[in-house]
Amino acid sequence: MKKIVAGFVLALALVGVADAAALDRRVQINNVSSYDIYEFYASNTGEANWQEDILGDDVLLAGSSVIINIDDGSGYCKYDFMAVFEDGDQAISADNNVCELTEFNFTD
Repeated sequence: MKKIVAGFVLALALVGVADAAALDRRVQINNVSSYDIYEFYASNTGEANWQEDILGDDVLLAGSSVIINIDDGSGYCKYDFMAVFEDGDQAISADNNVCELTEFNFTD
């Protein structure tokens, strides 16, 4: 009986690990500012450099939203965000938990 219980506990632990790896890291980025966002970056918290511009050639217009999959395959949940606006101003938000966060607003 002890082996059956131990096997069941191990199976539950493995399911928990699989669930953590399968967390949804899609975040709706809302530009509720008065300016268009020309660049958007999301890098692991603590990373020294920003990763590539997620928007690429796209622009997130003022008042618009986009859903972005922040999953970079690392399994991390904590990310820093940076938006670069049309006038070159930057807005940085650190330590965002994308495993729990479903929406994020950039404001004026």
